[in-house]
Amino acid sequence: MRLLSRVVPVLVGLGLASCAGVDVGTNYDPAAVQRINAFRTYAWLTHPQQTKDTRINNAITESQVTGAVDRDLQARGYQKVDASANPDFLIGWQGAIDTRLSAETVDSYWGYPWDPFWGSYYGPSETYVRQYDVGTLILDVVDAKEKKLVWRGTAQANLGDSPSAQTNGDRIEKGVEKMLENFPPKPEEKK
Repeated sequence: MRLLSRVVPVLVGLGLASCAGVDVGTNYDPAAVQRINAFRTYAWLTHPQQTKDTRINNAITESQVTGAVDRDLQARGYQKVDASANPDFLIGWQGAIDTRLSAETVDSYWGYPWDPFWGSYYGPSETYVRQYDVGTLILDVVDAKEKKLVWRGTAQANLGDSPSAQTNGDRIEKGVEKMLENFPPKPEEKK
């Protein structure tokens, strides 16, 4: 019984960790698809510090986000220019880290209903509560001529109990890559 109470939290933790990935969503202005597809040059918007969270607003995170976006866009033929060079679009980013709780209840049944010892290994249910951080990254694409938001991508990932700069950098890279797979958006086919 004691072994079970020691093993179950580890198994629950591994189960939750295996679900950890990067969830991505995108949204865009359907009327702007043709303009977005014509974009070739970009410049960065100034990063707004909407939060005082130093886990987000620091030089390392800024470098990880802008570096990941620059690598992805430039690999696909977009050219980064100075904001004064009249780019086709402006790109900006925002981030947030939220603390969440997860509760899992585990029963201690052993055996099978046809087992003559069914129920003899039964112990009380135990609930395990876990606190973890979830990071959200938002990328905004603004039409530079019209000064209008035309595309937005969001990536969200479980940062775990004690995130490191290295693992966060990997998540940022993966999130940016997955978001920008949907940029530029494909025109919707008329039915």
